[in-house]
Amino acid sequence: MKIAEPTVERLVQYHRLLEQLYNEGQKVVSSQEIGEMLAFKASQVRKDLSYFGEIGKRGVGYHVEKLYRHVDQILSSPHRWPIALVGVGRLGEALLGHKAFKSSKFDIKVLFDVDPDKVGTQIAGIPCYHMDDIDQVMRENGIEVVILTVPSLVAQECVDRIVAVGTVKGILNFSPLAIVAPDDVLVYSVDISVELEKLLFYLKHREE
Repeated sequence: MKIAEPTVERLVQYHRLLEQLYNEGQKVVSSQEIGEMLAFKASQVRKDLSYFGEIGKRGVGYHVEKLYRHVDQILSSPHRWPIALVGVGRLGEALLGHKAFKSSKFDIKVLFDVDPDKVGTQIAGIPCYHMDDIDQVMRENGIEVVILTVPSLVAQECVDRIVAVGTVKGILNFSPLAIVAPDDVLVYSVDISVELEKLLFYLKHREE
């Protein structure tokens, strides 16, 4: 089944909301309520959830725990993904301290940097290695996913070294550079400046 990226993004938001409602003890929720809480149309909510089977009842809504477990199963990982973070600057350290980067689905096992003050230390309890050791360390730890938070000037060079190891299946790129990787390595880029420009664009046109 091929699911569009925006649908997957909304599914993650449904999961977060349902987890909150479940923890609060709510028993039932309607597509209208979900839509209002997440700023989606109720019809969009029903359409998204229908991709994965009809589990709501017309006029009744969705059983919160059942839907939460259902969406959780859809998003569940086949195993705990071993991750490396490359580039422990301000952004890298901020990500390490964010609660979203603490999950049962993945484990940030190693860090890489070139700063002698960081190499050989532990940051947020995770060992930091020099980039020169990336091949050996990534192989030893079976790293399959990399979070890339390096300056754009060295981003592609880092990617080339990462994919050459042969263990990596995906890269989450925070560099503003459009990196190039082999077809068998999935790359997702997060450019904060682009997202801000999009916001300002829509605000401008709303005012006009």
